[in-house]
Amino acid sequence: PPQHGSLNRYHGSHPLRERARKLAQGILVIRFEMPYNIWCDGCKNHIGMGVRYNAEKKKVGTYYTTPIYRFRMKCHLCVNYIEMQTDPAGCDYVIVSGARRKEERWDMQDNQQVLPTEREAKEKLETDAMFRLEHGVADRATLQRAAPTLATLQEAQNAWKDDFALNSRLRRRFREEKKTLREEEEEAAALQAKAGLSIPLVPETDEDRRLAALLKLRSPDSYEEKQRLKRTEISSRSWFSPAGGGGGGGGSTKAGQALRKLRLGGQAPRARGGPPTATPAGFGIVRRRSGEDPEGTERDEGSP
Repeated sequence: PPQHGSLNRYHGSHPLRERARKLAQGILVIRFEMPYNIWCDGCKNHIGMGVRYNAEKKKVGTYYTTPIYRFRMKCHLCVNYIEMQTDPAGCDYVIVSGARRKEERWDMQDNQQVLPTEREAKEKLETDAMFRLEHGVADRATLQRAAPTLATLQEAQNAWKDDFALNSRLRRRFREEKKTLREEEEEAAALQAKAGLSIPLVPETDEDRRLAALLKLRSPDSYEEKQRLKRTEISSRSWFSPAGGGGGGGGSTKAGQALRKLRLGGQAPRARGGPPTATPAGFGIVRRRSGEDPEGTERDEGSP
């Protein structure tokens, strides 16, 4: 280090390597980004804003104490070279050669923007007292017209000045939304498990709820109401057949057939050599007289 100073000086190279190969000519290779949309004069193709090039940068003048830089780059679609330079007076870039700008500009005065003071106006303000007085009156009038707008902007800035409160409010809102999303996901997962669905469920909307209410099938009576009506019907039903006569009538229903069998009152067959078989006619007790042939007839004591 005492002899060479640095490794770059020892190797005879520049810290910027290939970017400084033309540094002796005052040219430095930089990465330049296209500031606006242009049309290339060589291939007539459109080059969009933001396209980047390796451009040769050099100083070509000054605007007061602000340097003016020029950038020279090669089009990536042809062999044409494009040259652009800064414009400190207009706070813009201007095309020197090789391209044509796509006009998308607007007038700053029409948009009520602050215009930079021209060089002639600055010189006149410094030398002409009357012009300076008139210019001051015009500036005060402009300030009075813009005062309400400035006050509104200041109030808006003050409202957003407390970063901690804004951050707390934002995090609180985020937690609420996250909790709501989690509940919706749990509800959807429970519904999928209950219905055995494997497809994702989308959130329901008011239109879905309205259609579901219109298509919902509901019984007019509850289970308890149905049971009460059924008991009332059974208790008010007649025990006898609706077409019952004296002893030969019979109904078509099971209840009518059972009642008809109960009213028969005839003899009932019995097994040979076995005890007599009771017949349900007349709800009586079947008895056999002493000394009567087992094959003989039986009399129902309860029948008339």
